[in-house]
Amino acid sequence: MDERTERVRGQWDQMARGYDRGERIQRLVLGGTRARLCGRARGRVLDVAVGTGHNLPYYPEDVEVTGVDLSPGMLAKARSRAAGLAAEVDLREGDAQDLPFGDGEFDTVVCALALCTIPDQYRALSEMRRVLRPGGLLLLVDHVEYTRWPLRRREARKDRPRRLPRHVAVDAGFTVDHHDRMALGFIERVVAHRDA
Repeated sequence: MDERTERVRGQWDQMARGYDRGERIQRLVLGGTRARLCGRARGRVLDVAVGTGHNLPYYPEDVEVTGVDLSPGMLAKARSRAAGLAAEVDLREGDAQDLPFGDGEFDTVVCALALCTIPDQYRALSEMRRVLRPGGLLLLVDHVEYTRWPLRRREARKDRPRRLPRHVAVDAGFTVDHHDRMALGFIERVVAHRDA
């Protein structure tokens, strides 16, 4: 794990205890996005950067969910949330930039509000593509890069500025089937697939 990734891991571990306090605000901003996105999941599902498990209640009953997160603190919260669900969920510690799974193991990959915090977005999406079977589905919702002053200035100072999630997905080899913006344009939803 490189230094930037280790730093991100430490930040998320520190935030884990109080992270769910912002869930009500997330629900207001996202509306039914989690339910719509996760409801499309099929077969074996990988939830990348599962965090405290906000997506878990929204998956269909007939899917098999594996969640991976960099932060042990976030995973502890996700385990508590998963314990209250009927579905069985496998939660593991791991880095989105180096997923601990074989090629083509999953039918669906979901990543919600996490890509923006992963140090190398392209590498993470390339890994998501690798673990998807040909024809597999990517379901993504994330913050977009800031395009207006003064926030654009903040983005420009970063080592690796954020890019539109759909652009990074295309660069990583996905075909985008649908995308739209919400929350005053700050959040983008993407449905894409891995070509055969």
